[in-house]
Amino acid sequence: MTASLQGISSMATRQVLADLSAAWQARGGAPVAIESVGGVDAAKRVQAGDEAFDLVFLASDAIDKLLSAGRVAAGSKVDLMLSSTAVAVRAGTAHPDIGSEDAVRAAVLAAPTIGYSTGPSGVALQKLFERWGIADEVKARTVQAPPGVPVGSLVAQGQVALGFQQLSELIHVEGIDIVGPLPAAIAIDTVFSAGVVAGSPNAEAARQLLAFMASPDAAEAKRRQGMQPA
Repeated sequence: MTASLQGISSMATRQVLADLSAAWQARGGAPVAIESVGGVDAAKRVQAGDEAFDLVFLASDAIDKLLSAGRVAAGSKVDLMLSSTAVAVRAGTAHPDIGSEDAVRAAVLAAPTIGYSTGPSGVALQKLFERWGIADEVKARTVQAPPGVPVGSLVAQGQVALGFQQLSELIHVEGIDIVGPLPAAIAIDTVFSAGVVAGSPNAEAARQLLAFMASPDAAEAKRRQGMQPA
């Protein structure tokens, strides 16, 4: 029997990967253990090459960098799911208007505190603030959640009034209201991909798992966790 597959992922995909791994094992697939940490840390650990990972699950551009560095096996990258960024406030507080780009900009300017992640959605949000010309104005009111800490938890605790994070990371947080996704004009969408770590002794089993995770049979689990099939 194939040894247990060892993987590492960013926090955004933690729950959907747990669901998909369980479904894979129920079909008789190899056992899977996936550690979920901050995406930046996950990429660094795979890049370092000191740990015996078979699989890595990260934003598409992060997988591309690991491919270029030879840490992910050539030809093994698979796009798995699309994750959209949403806006959250503390449960029971007023919901700002986020129906248009102008409305979101006004909500950001009016918020006493703004929270975002260290991941791709946070990077994109900072670029949006720069494009709007308000980055300096809101800098003192922004809180970047530490790696691996959900923005939603800071919103629930009252540390952040207006939180931005991927919907998949907000839907299971208690104590918050999800106002909705960002409007199409400023949508921040992230494609999450996976690859087989170079040198994995279980490469064939890892590829079989990724083929299942990219198949139509995996689509419902992705939607259930606030994502869409890639």
